[in-house]
Amino acid sequence: MDEFARQIRQELDYRLEGRNAQTFHRNFAGDPHVHVPRVYWTYTRTRVLTLEWLHGTQLADVDTLGLTLEERRDLAYLTAETWMTMIFRHGFFHGDPHPANVLVMEEAGTIGLVDFGSAGKLSDDDMTKLTRLFIDAAAENVDILPRRLADLGVRYPKDREEEFLAELREVYYRYYGASLAEIDPIQVIREAFQLIYSMNLRLPTRYLLLDRAIATLGSVGIELYPDFNVFEVARPYARGLMIDRFTPDRIARRARRDAFQYAHILREAPQQIHEILEELRDGQIEVGFVHKGLDEFLADMQRVFNRLVVALIVTGGLIGSSLIGIFAKAGPQLLGINLISVLGFALSAVLGIWLLWGVVRSGRL
Repeated sequence: MDEFARQIRQELDYRLEGRNAQTFHRNFAGDPHVHVPRVYWTYTRTRVLTLEWLHGTQLADVDTLGLTLEERRDLAYLTAETWMTMIFRHGFFHGDPHPANVLVMEEAGTIGLVDFGSAGKLSDDDMTKLTRLFIDAAAENVDILPRRLADLGVRYPKDREEEFLAELREVYYRYYGASLAEIDPIQVIREAFQLIYSMNLRLPTRYLLLDRAIATLGSVGIELYPDFNVFEVARPYARGLMIDRFTPDRIARRARRDAFQYAHILREAPQQIHEILEELRDGQIEVGFVHKGLDEFLADMQRVFNRLVVALIVTGGLIGSSLIGIFAKAGPQLLGINLISVLGFALSAVLGIWLLWGVVRSGRL
């Protein structure tokens, strides 16, 4: 709910939408296939947004253009590639790609984007992790997907990792290679939520907008070209991402960024060590210790101790009753045996039977 409320507040501020549009315009400035309108800041206020006019037709009205099947296919590919570029290269993506927000421009092979109130920002770390997930999914490396999801912050019980992997593998191969027309999006969403609930998954809220954008984009693909297979776009795009990740320039940037981080750690280390030593000297450091399974172990030990006590009582009662029966000649008799000895034998027998019944019932005889 907090994430939803935040998105609503952002979409009601046209100045923020203008900044989003400006960012998209800058990101796609050198792309001849994607047109983002300029923002006229002189005529823009909190409740008024003034943008460049785009001459195009909404995807919702694409049937009126009389496009051939091949042109519709190319348009679906271009739309998918545009959002992949936003997510995996720019780290800034349009969060509401429904058919009214994407225009088929008059220039062939060009689309236009409008309505920038909902936009998502990904950090460099998020993009790196999403890229790894995307590359492994496109390459059918299903066994590595749980680790990639864990890197993104998806939490699942470690003792059910094999079960989680089996569920992922089943869902993945059920839809891999299928055209969008063969996939029921409602069924996919239902299966996704069923997996989330059954595995008690915890999803980071920062990816909710990304999930919505991808789901909306899938429905747009169905309208454009029902036989469109997203993996046909994903595989070559993943290869391009893989190559880009290991260019000398990217390696140099990562090395430079890591060097700054390590330098910062080394610079802060003496002060942090000093603070730890000060807290240790003042006795302010607290150590938390959690022993998993300790309660169950203590309960088992308590049961063992109780049974040992009962066994000692039974043993003592039998020995004491035997001695009384042998040496006590006076007092009341029952069948020639001292009555106290008889009572001692009876009590020991009852306790012994109760102890034996408890051991048998526990299944640990």
